[in-house]
Amino acid sequence: MTVAEWMRANLTTQGYSLTDVERRRLGVALRFSTGTCLGLVVVALALASAPMVFGLAAIGLIAGFAPRHPFDYVWNHVLRHVTGGPPLPPNPTRRRHSFKVATVWLAVVGALLTAGATTVALPLGGMLVAACATVTAANLCLPSETFAWLERRRTPNDPITT
Repeated sequence: MTVAEWMRANLTTQGYSLTDVERRRLGVALRFSTGTCLGLVVVALALASAPMVFGLAAIGLIAGFAPRHPFDYVWNHVLRHVTGGPPLPPNPTRRRHSFKVATVWLAVVGALLTAGATTVALPLGGMLVAACATVTAANLCLPSETFAWLERRRTPNDPITT
């Protein structure tokens, strides 16, 4: 499997159904929301700012239930016009579920920072940074992979329909 095939499979696992042309055209756009969150989480952790972490959790909560991440609107209404890029499609269900996982993770980190448990909060936040960097760089979303695995376990392969 080539790197391009692997990255395409990663997007498919997130729930996207894109042609190779669409995937290439959306390469930067699909990374915008996760890349922006990645940078903001790094800043929040560097500042050990519970309010900033909670703010990011609120953004994640919206992203988990709305068809689009709030930062997708920034891409669709501003940046794509500057870059000449295509509009982002709505986020598939698995990707939205992954945002819910990140929301809980951020809320826990924020609570730990609020409680003064910085020595626990920062490594836990660092793990979130690593997960966010992975999805931003390689489209590899570990929660989506987990959800896909669980779906396969619940739905045994039926040779008639597969």
